[in-house]
Amino acid sequence: MTSHKISEFLLKTGCKMPAIGVGTFGMKTMEEVEVVLDAALECGYRLIDTASVYRNEHLIGECLPKLLMKHNLKREDIFITTKLSPKHLDEDLALSAFEESLQKLQLDYVDLYLIHWPGRKGKKVDDPINQRCRMEAWKSLEKIYMEGRKMKHLGVSNYTIQHLEEMKSYTNIFPDVLQSELHPDYLNSKVIDFCKSNNIHYQAYSSLGQGSLVSDERFMTSHNKSVAQILLRWGLQRGSSVLPKSTNPSHIRENFLINDFHLSADDLQLITDRSHSNHKFAWDSIHVV
Repeated sequence: MTSHKISEFLLKTGCKMPAIGVGTFGMKTMEEVEVVLDAALECGYRLIDTASVYRNEHLIGECLPKLLMKHNLKREDIFITTKLSPKHLDEDLALSAFEESLQKLQLDYVDLYLIHWPGRKGKKVDDPINQRCRMEAWKSLEKIYMEGRKMKHLGVSNYTIQHLEEMKSYTNIFPDVLQSELHPDYLNSKVIDFCKSNNIHYQAYSSLGQGSLVSDERFMTSHNKSVAQILLRWGLQRGSSVLPKSTNPSHIRENFLINDFHLSADDLQLITDRSHSNHKFAWDSIHVV
């Protein structure tokens, strides 16, 4: 029997990244973070996604060691992603911000570090300084990446084709990963095609439309699965890793159980036919020059 399991994706470095990760946006207390990570690790999640702007790196850093011990796991069993804040989109600030994230997470290295947003905090979206800031920040982070010790992969988040294309003029290495919004109502097809052509893995966030799509009957299929599971499986089969977020342990488990079924070509077409074009739930970076 052919296996439909999609448990990891191969990055261009030759390393493997878990296909399903747990998002931590909005989790602000130790109790909340510990409950979420405990439930996630117990049912099989091996990717944790955070960011400086989430303000919970220190909470993850405090509770992760004991949770790894509880679940008989080692640091190298877990793939950890964090991100550079827009206020640190700067040549020098990027370096200190990265080190601060490492310290808060109590880690010697991160598996993936992303520039979170293509614009500098406090600057208007049409200010040309945004371009210089992200270029200089990327060049600084490249140095850490090239050393090969503290940062295993380097990427970007919320970049458009314009932002990605301009990187060809100043990068020594192209991003390993682009993390951006993806669900049937926001297909982002041109960006995904660009990523495929340039060997960038597209990682999806807001797969459930920030919760707005989980009860949307448009996406029901003949499978005995929830809409959330259908949407997450849809993302996997399109070649994207997914980062569902929930503070409910039962939902965390449900979101992980998406490898025991397969969406047929008819299922995929049905979902596409029922989608609403270009409906974005997260902030749009299209106007950031």
